[in-house]
Amino acid sequence: MSGGSLVVVGLGPGNPQQLTPQAYEALAAATDLVGYAPYVRRVQAGPEVVRHISDNREEISRARHALELAMSGRHVAVVSGGDAGVFGMASAVFEAVETGLPEWRTLDIRVVPGVSAVLAAAARLGAPLGGDFCVISLSDNLKPWSVVLERLRLAAQAGFVIALYNPRSHARPWQLGAAFEHLRQSMRGDEPVAFARAVGRADETIRLSTIAQADAEWADMSTLVLIGCPATRLVERPMGQEPWLYTARKVEEAR
Repeated sequence: MSGGSLVVVGLGPGNPQQLTPQAYEALAAATDLVGYAPYVRRVQAGPEVVRHISDNREEISRARHALELAMSGRHVAVVSGGDAGVFGMASAVFEAVETGLPEWRTLDIRVVPGVSAVLAAAARLGAPLGGDFCVISLSDNLKPWSVVLERLRLAAQAGFVIALYNPRSHARPWQLGAAFEHLRQSMRGDEPVAFARAVGRADETIRLSTIAQADAEWADMSTLVLIGCPATRLVERPMGQEPWLYTARKVEEAR
C-alpha cells in the first residue's frame, strides 16, 4: 500500500450551509485538492494544501492524476459540485481505476455524498419530487443526442418528473429548446416547468412556467430545469407570493 488515499467529495450546490460535516472532515484531511477550477476555488484550505486545477472536459486525465498523487502517498480530495456521483467525478475516478494500473485498485478510495442540485432546487420549490422522477443530462459530450431525445420521450410518456442537468451552454445553445419541442409531442402542455438558477447562492433566481410556454433563453449552465408531470401541482399563495410546487404521491392509473 502507498499510504495515500483518495476521497471524492460532493461540495453541494454552492451554499456553504449545504456542505455536509462529512465533506468538511474529508476536505480538512486533504493534502491535495483536484478538480475543475470553480470547485477547487470554492474550498477553504490552508496554504499548505496543493490545488490541482484542470479544464471542465478533462475528467479522466484529472482522475488519473489524482490516483497517481494518492499512490505517491498524498491524501487527495477530488471535488465536484453537488453530489460527486451525479454527473460528477466519482464515476470518472472508478473508470480510471478500471482501465488503469493494477496497483490503483489497492488504494483507499471513498466517495462522500453531497446535496445534488436537483435536491436543492426541489426543496426550494416545495416538493416536486414527491413521486417518481428521473435525472437526465442534456450534454451530448459522452452520448449521442438521439439517445438524449429517446430518454426524454420515454420519461415523458411514463409520467416521470424530469430534472435536466447541463441544459444550455455557449457550445450547446440550441439543445434545451430542441428538448422542449421534443417533450411537447408527448405531454399535455400544462405541466409546470421550473427554472431554478444558482439555488442557495446570492444570485439565485426562480422562474415558473409550463412546458407549452417554457423558453430555453431562461436557462444557462447554472440552471436546473425541472419539468413536472400530470401529478405535479401548483399551490397558489396570497399577496403575490411565489407558489409552491409539489407532485402528488398517489397515481390513479397509468397514462
